[in-house]
Amino acid sequence: MFRNQYDNDVTVWSPQGRIHQIEYAMEAVKQGAATVGLKSNTHAVLVALKRSQSDLIAHQKKIERISPHIAISIAGLTSDARSLGNFMRTECMHQEFMFDSRLPVSRLVGIVGNKTQTPTQRYGRRPFGVGILVAGYDEKGPHIYQTCPSANYYNCKAMAIGSRSQSARTYLERKLNDFKDCTAEELVRHGLYALRETLPSEQELTVKNCSICVVGEDQDVVIYEDEMVAPFLGSLEDKPTPAQAQPAAVGRAEADLGPGLVPPISGQPQDRPDEDQPMDM
Repeated sequence: MFRNQYDNDVTVWSPQGRIHQIEYAMEAVKQGAATVGLKSNTHAVLVALKRSQSDLIAHQKKIERISPHIAISIAGLTSDARSLGNFMRTECMHQEFMFDSRLPVSRLVGIVGNKTQTPTQRYGRRPFGVGILVAGYDEKGPHIYQTCPSANYYNCKAMAIGSRSQSARTYLERKLNDFKDCTAEELVRHGLYALRETLPSEQELTVKNCSICVVGEDQDVVIYEDEMVAPFLGSLEDKPTPAQAQPAAVGRAEADLGPGLVPPISGQPQDRPDEDQPMDM
């Protein structure tokens, strides 16, 4: 998209009926690192790809804990994600302080949708350039929601956003009927398979560039980083060689995923991350 006379402000419509500022924000989400969310009848899982600008810089965080029963994964502008993340934490704390109860996931996403719509219709502001996947568990069960810079939000069974996320969505659509009765370990494995589809051919999932979050029935948010991810990556099938790529891809699509040597997902939720740490695109 090229700069033109109709993209100087969010209140200006082009002759084609487009608001270019919102389209730019949506494009920022498409260029962020991919993240995948999916749910079963008992659990919701987030799997995210972390980026690093060079070997001298640590991989930035993609998954953040909002409350004991809600976590988010982002794709887009880091600063906007931090702003919305802090806003979501505040809303959850208000609910707990005023009513001594946890904020329902659907209500929180609705509040965020109202907040993100404000800069899409007021002069002098720009839309939030970040897409968010929200995973949570409340009295209605597990949830996966997607929020967009256009202020739309969707209740999803599975979703992938970010760079090359169409390949991940294709995998999720193919395996969608298998998710309902999956255990947490099997959900994580499906998420890693979907995330692996977004990688360039020369890149692999490693403990440094991958994050996992699980929340579910009788289990608060648990985030797996660095070496904690290794057992899950070890349960994945090896990538096919170029000569075997086509047959292997077909076989993997038709075959059921076998059980992996993955430790049970349980335990106390991880300590609340330092809010001063930046999140990655």
